[in-house]
Amino acid sequence: QDDCSEFRSQFEAGGRLSCTRENAPVRDASGKQHTNKCLMCAEKLKKEAQRGGGTIQRNKLPASERTRQVRCS
Repeated sequence: QDDCSEFRSQFEAGGRLSCTRENAPVRDASGKQHTNKCLMCAEKLKKEAQRGGGTIQRNKLPASERTRQVRCS
């Protein structure tokens, strides 16, 4: 199981995680090799956020606090 908990708090709402370029190869649960653990977690967290189950989802404002945008023609 991938443990990316140390990087979750650093994952930005824009879907980015700042990582170093150190060469410390690591494989994810599927066997795919990544340059280092941070880059592996960046990819994993981005996928989670795109599915709606990651950091971005948790940081969304509740529906009651969102403003409704109206498109003007």
